[in-house]
Amino acid sequence: MFRPSHESLLRQNEEIDRLDLPRIQDDDELEALKASQALVGIRTGQTLRIDPRLDPNRRFCRPWTRDFVEDLSQAYYRQFHEQIQVNSAVRTVKVQIKLRRHNRNAAPAEGETASSHLAGLTLDIQRRGMSKTQVHFVERYLFYLRALGLVEPEEERRQWVFHVMVSERYASWRQTQSVAHWDGSAFEEELSQK
Repeated sequence: MFRPSHESLLRQNEEIDRLDLPRIQDDDELEALKASQALVGIRTGQTLRIDPRLDPNRRFCRPWTRDFVEDLSQAYYRQFHEQIQVNSAVRTVKVQIKLRRHNRNAAPAEGETASSHLAGLTLDIQRRGMSKTQVHFVERYLFYLRALGLVEPEEERRQWVFHVMVSERYASWRQTQSVAHWDGSAFEEELSQK
């Protein structure tokens, strides 16, 4: 549903530029952003896990990106009683250059189509192991948010992940919503109580 494209990479970088966010060059810059809370740790729990192979130093993202993945994981867990898994989060330019040596599919480390992981806006959510029903659930969830201009998703084929860049606008939109209702079950509960 969300094929990777040049246009999608341009949109992801437009959001980074709109927010005037840095592309994180190295571990020193990464640590400074963590210390200032511009990047926050991804919280694991009943609904969300992190690939154990992901370097603990890179299990961070922007606060609104963390809100998004927590909301998604809660909706997914309510529907399927299973966790979702984050495979990748923030990266530095140095890490991205190294990644491109092994993964021809990886976005560049600079330029107008640079990886949005470099600004901490983006997560890769594992698709491998999801049933068709589960994949469709996540696609519908992302389709709605994409239509509102809140996310820019791609379904990567070689890595089998949902690559999701989350707009900073998600934070203000989220305050006006009851995200828990998206899967419909909460609406049904409210109606049954009336």
